[in-house]
Amino acid sequence: MPIPTSRTKENARITIDAEKCNGCGLCVEVCSDNTIAMENGKAVPAEDTSVFGCIACGHCMAICPTGAITVEGRFTSQADLFELPPKKEAASYESILHLFQRRRSIREFKDKPVGQELIDKVLAAAMTAPMGIPPSDVNVLVLNNKEKVFQFSKDYCEYLESLKWMVSPMGLVMMRLMYGKQGHEMFRDFIKPLIKVYTESMKKGDDIVMYGAPMAFYFYGSPYTDPADPIIAATYAMTAAESLGLGTCMLGGIHPFIQQGKAAKKLREKWGIRWKSREGLFLIMGYPRVKYHQGIRRTFANVDWLN
Repeated sequence: MPIPTSRTKENARITIDAEKCNGCGLCVEVCSDNTIAMENGKAVPAEDTSVFGCIACGHCMAICPTGAITVEGRFTSQADLFELPPKKEAASYESILHLFQRRRSIREFKDKPVGQELIDKVLAAAMTAPMGIPPSDVNVLVLNNKEKVFQFSKDYCEYLESLKWMVSPMGLVMMRLMYGKQGHEMFRDFIKPLIKVYTESMKKGDDIVMYGAPMAFYFYGSPYTDPADPIIAATYAMTAAESLGLGTCMLGGIHPFIQQGKAAKKLREKWGIRWKSREGLFLIMGYPRVKYHQGIRRTFANVDWLN
């Protein structure tokens, strides 16, 4: 029973070279769907005991010490294997924490393009994010220069003009009936002024939707995607960009508005956005024009320990 995605609805295939297999059983230990079993001291495919069939997570292929296992299908093959970097070259907890602490949301950028090499590095890092059942259903729209970013913001503001009815007095009443008190407060106190400032600034030629950034990514999913997957990938991209000396800011004021309705569909189609998505995130990026000297400690709403 293959797990469907937008990219494939078939299982991957596991091939095991009996001559190379040393019978260690590590592949059986890491296969969470019982797709591999041990017979006569050798690993063999075991479709009868599998619930979903091989999803091409690649764990068995990656852990095999003799290279006896090959996984093919679901956009995975032996060619995708690579040697893990030495542990001594991995970042320590302190270096990761310092990277996180140094990062702040940047909305002021130098008038300097982000080179293709850096864009490729950020994408390569984002592709390592854990993104649900393989193959990943995360999609990425790359706006790789300032002109494209501005044009998207302009199109978006023109689209927002058609949504102003939602924050009219009658619209706010409807929002309260549909989304309750908290939803009504969000539309009244956040979305209404947001639409106003976005559209009025754009009429003056000022892009405060994406702050005149020299580039942007849009991470979004398909109907099959776990809602968290695009957000995790965007977070990896943000962290990678920080390590490369770039400033970033995650934007939540675009994705929710371009999911429903004919006008939203038209905007998505114009920009090659393949799916409407439960969750998605825009990430703007560029060389910071400002430098912060101190950080600000943040907290969670609650940390509950259940004993």
